[in-house]
Amino acid sequence: MYAVYWLIASAVFLLVEIMTLGLTSIWFAGGAVVAAIAALFGVPFWVQMLIFIVVTCLLFALTRPVAKRYLNSKVQKTNTDALIGQTALVKETINNMESKGLVQLNGQDWTARSFEAGEIIPEGSEVIVKEIRGVKLIVEREV
Repeated sequence: MYAVYWLIASAVFLLVEIMTLGLTSIWFAGGAVVAAIAALFGVPFWVQMLIFIVVTCLLFALTRPVAKRYLNSKVQKTNTDALIGQTALVKETINNMESKGLVQLNGQDWTARSFEAGEIIPEGSEVIVKEIRGVKLIVEREV
């Protein structure tokens, strides 16, 4: 009878996986199938549970890195992500305390703030884009 319960659990895990498409429960379904096979051979329930846990953990450990690499292989940088690490020219002194600062990057003017809170970066300096917050470039003086 335990084999039927394990197969039902496997079906539920597969249904959850199909509904979420996020690699959330596929490993549990595999573990439940192996536990169902063990139940068919009359293995005690506590051993079935142990098999379920071990197989689930093994499937997770062995397949998750490969699956994540495959699923995330199509991630592309957006236009703004491509700006990080580029050099920009300060057109207006950057002063976080006065909420001022303007840089030019790839021919476009951007509002800018310094990465270090109290740092003032004078006009004409070259800076490196560290991150983007909303429509502001967070920059650091080039070393």
